[in-house]
Amino acid sequence: MHWLSTAGPTMLAAFLASLVECVEALTVVLAVGSIRGWNGALSGAAAAVAVLIAILSVLGRTLTRVPLHLLQGIVGTLLLLFGLRWLRKAILRATGSIAKHDEASAYEKNAKAMLALGHARGWDSVAFGAAFQITMLEGTEVAFIVIAIDAGGTGMLLPASVGAVAALFVVAALGFALHRPLTRVPENALKFVVGVLLSAFGTYWVGESMGLRWPGSDLAIAALVIGYLVVARLSVALGRAPSRAAAEFPGTR
Repeated sequence: MHWLSTAGPTMLAAFLASLVECVEALTVVLAVGSIRGWNGALSGAAAAVAVLIAILSVLGRTLTRVPLHLLQGIVGTLLLLFGLRWLRKAILRATGSIAKHDEASAYEKNAKAMLALGHARGWDSVAFGAAFQITMLEGTEVAFIVIAIDAGGTGMLLPASVGAVAALFVVAALGFALHRPLTRVPENALKFVVGVLLSAFGTYWVGESMGLRWPGSDLAIAALVIGYLVVARLSVALGRAPSRAAAEFPGTR
């Protein structure tokens, strides 16, 4: 029952978080490949994925030797801070306080940077390095989420890994078919949802590490998700209110 009640949210959190990171990595890989050639770009991305899989494998086995309550406290705190960071950015973007991420602009920026470096003859180490770097950068966050989810709940590595791999295949398939950035992916909405889910998981595991007995056991995660979602939506509404007031009464402060 424990595994069944947490496997679904675990897989969803890993899938959505990985989807966001994979979309951002795809944008750069497409820019690199279209300008400098696909051999170096795809090789660099594939090498980074292989390194990340190796890291997940090693750390996954190592974490089993750490006492569960200690691991839940440390990882839960990190996961909570990680989720709150995503949620904060999503709220600020939803209120218009900061600009939303634009994959089309990111693609153009990286394409221009690759053009400025000129073309290489034979093996292109620049293309390999650029694709490897962005895939490692975005993939490290995915690896952290997968490891953190497994550390907080025994047996959660499989659903978390399935969610992450599914997102990788979806984004890779779309990128191969379309050959352009996935500008229609609602990235801010995804970050909003992922921020809520990760914050809920982190809060639950921090409580578990402190010996707190959550009402309803694992079902408390659903209650925490709802709680964070309500608070986040209220924050967006309150953040938009001053903007609407300024638009209606431009002479006021």
